[in-house]
Amino acid sequence: MRLIKILNHTKPCSLKMKSYRNLFAVVGWKFTAFLCCILIFITRPARAQQKPNIIFILADDLGYGDLGAYGQKLIRTPNIDALAAGGMKCTNYYSGSSVCAPSRETMLTGMHTGHTYIRGNFLTNDQEDPPMPEEKTTIAELLKKQGYQTALFGKWGLGGEGKGPETQGFDSSFCYLDQIKAHEYYPPYLYENGKKVILKENQDGAHGVYSHHLIAERSLSYLKNRTAEKPFFLYLPYTIPHGAYTLPADTPYIAMDWPQQMKVYATMISLLDKDIGRIVETLKQQGLYENTLILLTSDNGANLAFAKFFSSNGPFSGAKFGLYEGGIHVPFIAHWKGKILPAQTSGHIMASWDILPTLCEVTGIKPPDGIDGISFLPSLLNKKQTVHKFLYWEYYNYNYNWNKPGNNGVARNYLDSRAVRIDKWKAVQKDVYTNKNSAIELYDLEADPGEKNNIADKNAEVVKKMKEILSESTIANTPFFPYRK
Repeated sequence: MRLIKILNHTKPCSLKMKSYRNLFAVVGWKFTAFLCCILIFITRPARAQQKPNIIFILADDLGYGDLGAYGQKLIRTPNIDALAAGGMKCTNYYSGSSVCAPSRETMLTGMHTGHTYIRGNFLTNDQEDPPMPEEKTTIAELLKKQGYQTALFGKWGLGGEGKGPETQGFDSSFCYLDQIKAHEYYPPYLYENGKKVILKENQDGAHGVYSHHLIAERSLSYLKNRTAEKPFFLYLPYTIPHGAYTLPADTPYIAMDWPQQMKVYATMISLLDKDIGRIVETLKQQGLYENTLILLTSDNGANLAFAKFFSSNGPFSGAKFGLYEGGIHVPFIAHWKGKILPAQTSGHIMASWDILPTLCEVTGIKPPDGIDGISFLPSLLNKKQTVHKFLYWEYYNYNYNWNKPGNNGVARNYLDSRAVRIDKWKAVQKDVYTNKNSAIELYDLEADPGEKNNIADKNAEVVKKMKEILSESTIANTPFFPYRK
């Protein structure tokens, strides 16, 4: 403005100069304001990151039919249902296994259980989970190399002290390490970044602080206090609604004429729903909502008791600990405002080992060679999608009584069953331990989603193809998971 005043008090040399001066006087203040804007733009800090944030929520033992979006009538899940309504509900998503530990490895590494190191729940001689080898490449490690902040709050389940999330690409963690100890909701300690944190309120068997509440609060605190300039990958393997079925307060379903365990189970799911609502609200408050991909699923199907009472596994037969649909066919919801269109339902056939390549594609990372997963991002964005030739599972049974009198020589751990899905066809082979050539059951899932009618004898060519896949889809035994005794 001082420059304008000087020019206004300078004697013009000519009429032409006077015209220029008058013109400048009229527009000068606007031009000066424009210059100020340019200076602010070029001198301000670099604009906040544009890579998408990712939140992956993994419930524990949540069945396909436990959510309102998937037909549940008794348990209330309004916040999760809202995520489904604002994004995509997937109806053909499979967990990595029918128990927790191997399912978690499939997600982190992009490998199915014919190729994973952990293929069942197992206790070593030290009474803890066998550790996933550090040389395994996880999605957290891949994202960290691309500048992502990585965090895990909940249940690790893939190794004890010195073998926790901090060794597999996670910058921050607050969790149970061992999957057996995660059955207790008033633990004497948890682990923060690999170090034991004593919970004084829970010493000597006291029920002072509920672990899920601690973990949920850490999740919210992380969203509020992360490094704002960097994108984040937040992995939330929550422990509910897994047993033990205990709660710190009365259930909102207290008036229902249900067995107490059913009330607690329903409350755990509603508590999960409430905390997911809090996460979404925090994202909005922090200005992160529109740049965050939220994925929600379960590590395996629900237990049989809940399947019977609540139809927790939807229309499917079987439950946790088995490879029928009820044990592995689980809910999956994807929400990404502005990217994934609302109110969509996808029947694309996909599985837990597809998570790694999907998140790689979302973030522009080349996935590792040799994985089993295929990115389903095109399906989320309504683009042409590559499909699996087949999906494959192995389930190992851990004999918790293996070293007790009366065990009759049954193995400590053994391959119990296997399964394959090709398009509409599903094959299940049981009793593999006792008979490696046991009969193969075959089901048409389009006509028979409940796997009630074994039609193997009418489809010899399909069964032959299934046998080929069963023989080719697994590698040499891992130390804790032998095929035979």
